[in-house]
Amino acid sequence: MSAAVALISGGVDSAVLVAQLIKEGSMVHPLYVATGMSWEPVERQYLARYLTAIACDALLPLHVLNLPVSDIYGSHWSLSGEGAPGYEAPDQDVYLPGRNLLLVGKAAIYCSLNKIERIAMGLLGGNPFPDATDEFFYVLRRSLSLGLNARIFIERPFKTMHKEAVIALGRALPLELTFSCIRPSDGLHCGDCNKCAERQRGFRDAGMIDRTTYAQARELV
Repeated sequence: MSAAVALISGGVDSAVLVAQLIKEGSMVHPLYVATGMSWEPVERQYLARYLTAIACDALLPLHVLNLPVSDIYGSHWSLSGEGAPGYEAPDQDVYLPGRNLLLVGKAAIYCSLNKIERIAMGLLGGNPFPDATDEFFYVLRRSLSLGLNARIFIERPFKTMHKEAVIALGRALPLELTFSCIRPSDGLHCGDCNKCAERQRGFRDAGMIDRTTYAQARELV
C-alpha cells in the first residue's frame, strides 16, 4: 500500500481528499500545520471529530507540525481575527501570502525524514493565488527534491474541480463535521464571512443539503 501525507485542515476539500486517498488504496498520514491562524482552535476540534468519524486501518493518527507566522504576518487579519473578509468579499481578499510555500515546505521535510514520497493537497480549480499554479508546484517539487535529496511528489487531484464537485464527491461523508470559517462564533461557522459564503454556495450548487450550523443565517443570492 502506497503511503501519502495529506495536508489537512478542517475544511471540506481536504476532508474529501483524505477519504479519496483511502478509497484509492493509500495509507494516509494526515498532517496539520499549525501556523497560528485565529480560527485554528475551532478548526482542530472539527478536524478531530471528522477523523474519528472516518477512522479505519488505512488512516494513521493526525500529526501536527508547528510553523508560527506571527513574526512575518504581524497584525494580519488571519492572526488577529479582526477585519476578516466578509460574506460578499472577493476570493482575492482571503489571500494568505506564501501559505502553500510554507505548508508544503514543512510537509516535505517531514516526508523526507519519514521516507514518504507523496504530498497530497485539496487545492481546487480556479484558485486565483500565485502559489497555486501548475508552474509554481512544478518548480517547488523540483526544488524540494533537490534540496532534500529525496523524491518528493506533490499531488493535487482536485486542481481542475470546483467546490460543488468536491462536495458531491464526498456526498457519503460526514461533511457537517468539517469547518470552513475564518471568523468562528462560539465554536460555530459565523455565516457571515467569505469562506462561509463559499461553503454555502458549494452545497447549493452540488444539490445537497447543507447540514452546517451557522451563527448567522443568510440568504444566498
